[in-house]
Amino acid sequence: MSVRTPDPEPSPDLPGNTNPGWLSDVELEEIRRRLPLLYVEAVPVRVDGFGVVTEVGVLLRATALGEMTRTLVSGRVMYGETIRDALFRHLEKDLGPMAFPLLPASPVPFQVAEYFPLPGLSPYSDDRQHAVALAYVVPVSGTCEPRQDALELTWMTPEEASSDAVSAEMEGGRGTLLRAALASVGRLR
Repeated sequence: MSVRTPDPEPSPDLPGNTNPGWLSDVELEEIRRRLPLLYVEAVPVRVDGFGVVTEVGVLLRATALGEMTRTLVSGRVMYGETIRDALFRHLEKDLGPMAFPLLPASPVPFQVAEYFPLPGLSPYSDDRQHAVALAYVVPVSGTCEPRQDALELTWMTPEEASSDAVSAEMEGGRGTLLRAALASVGRLR
């Protein structure tokens, strides 16, 4: 289930454009078969003046097979990139440059999610790879306009976002991760 856009290829016509953080499709496929990869995941939220989560943003995407699924902001951490930079890059990539995320002061995630290519080893699965994701709840205050492969961002109340119906629409066990995010901020009942 590949729902992510591949890394862009460095432009060969620009001198010195050899970013070791980018991988070709072939290199990425080979590495995915051999090593766990590090990801960041973010649950975008709106908060009130007291810092209480009032809304949760969930992305809508189409799979390669044309199925519609719900997911969270996520993506790989590149070689030489800080967690904070990766988190910001993926929030901007998925939500647009005017989302204005407020990154956490500490890079400690609310959960470490381990995705396996074989279902059943953990609540999380990704048939492409073994991946480890550091998951964060990130308040955003600006205008979110999904980009890249995200079709839409739906704002839901915490109760709606933690429902069985929304969880069933989420890929790879991310409904479980979303519920853990809401529990970490005291919004799961």
